[in-house]
Amino acid sequence: MRLTTKGRYAVTAMLDLALHQDEGPVTLADIAKRQGISLSYLEQLFSQLRRRGLVQSTRGPGGGYQLGMPAREIAVADVVTAVDEHVDATRCGGAKNCQGEAPCLTHDLWHDLSRQIHAFLSGIDLAQLVERRSVREVAARQDGIEVDLLETGAEPAASESAA
Repeated sequence: MRLTTKGRYAVTAMLDLALHQDEGPVTLADIAKRQGISLSYLEQLFSQLRRRGLVQSTRGPGGGYQLGMPAREIAVADVVTAVDEHVDATRCGGAKNCQGEAPCLTHDLWHDLSRQIHAFLSGIDLAQLVERRSVREVAARQDGIEVDLLETGAEPAASESAA
């Protein structure tokens, strides 16, 4: 069982989009640069995400992509599923033919794990990820902004770095 690069990159790109949604349409070139993902690969992923209504595109100057619905309505599982990913811990892909034409001894265990993973990813939406301090810190670093973490627990103050 593993989540492939396709699913990981789709979630990463969607989170980047959610983090920058207040800036207007975001270009795939900007996401590619910040996240180190091939532009052509992002184009393929966003074609699938657009078909599922998770993103919408704007053409022309100033164009790019925006979330197709509020970040609070997009679960991580929705993103993974939109790019035809299935997190499945069973050896047989859920077909119950892992040992010849019958389920293996541990089929139900791995099937239950797959359901737990799906439930976990369904319970996390993009807005929840955006709200995480660690996510905001990484995004600020990627954007080239210095983040001062206050000992008081207040929100981090962001200022342009003097690079």
